[in-house]
Amino acid sequence: MMDTHCHIDFEDFDNDRDEVIKRAKDKLDNVIVSGYSNDSNLDVLQLSKDNPGFIYPTFGFHPVSSQNSTEEELKLAHENIIKHIDEIVAIGEVGMDYFYVTDKTLREKQQEIFTSFLELANEYNVPIVMHVRDCEKKTVNIIENYEEIPYFVFHCYGGSLKTAKRIMNMDNAYMSFSTMVCYSKKHQDLIEKIDLDYILTETDSPYLAMTKDERNEPVNVVKAVEKIAEIKNIDISSVDEITTNNARRIFNI
Repeated sequence: MMDTHCHIDFEDFDNDRDEVIKRAKDKLDNVIVSGYSNDSNLDVLQLSKDNPGFIYPTFGFHPVSSQNSTEEELKLAHENIIKHIDEIVAIGEVGMDYFYVTDKTLREKQQEIFTSFLELANEYNVPIVMHVRDCEKKTVNIIENYEEIPYFVFHCYGGSLKTAKRIMNMDNAYMSFSTMVCYSKKHQDLIEKIDLDYILTETDSPYLAMTKDERNEPVNVVKAVEKIAEIKNIDISSVDEITTNNARRIFNI
């Protein structure tokens, strides 16, 4: 099994990061740690170097924080991606967030920054991991123009079934489902109708734990796989094999 999106570089894990990684190694094949800022990107790169063959990094620029970024910060994000392009498995997380951001000007800036990363992924032919909350349909319209990007990942997908069908028709786009599938009726309904060939698994640790008082961690992706198997009424090993192979193909692991 694979946790394709988590943030164990966060300070939430400062006191027991090694133990969290050990628990993940006991149950999972690999973990992908997603950067979200210039500092975070370098932190996840170091985590991958400390855990070769198990942890893989992506370099990103989170849309909610990036909307307030300076041109210098965005330029540095691009420069670091290019510098480490052979060490990262994707660009992300990048994108747009219409749930937290309602101001039109800020949304336009988010899209402008997102587009800059799409162009970078298109130029270097690398996958892109997208945080596109409450704007999934708009995102599909945008990414259809980038033919050199090998794979698109809708991180923590929460859009409509209609949009999910459009994503499946793209052939090189995938939807990642987190541990939310264990308790969210909306996500369970989506899983029931979306083909496993287009599904990845993640935790988004430390977020999206079973309860609000808990801290999520990568090993909990096992719970998501078990729930998907229950919803699909198929054995866990099949869900494991298909979703893990999807991830290996996308991230070239």
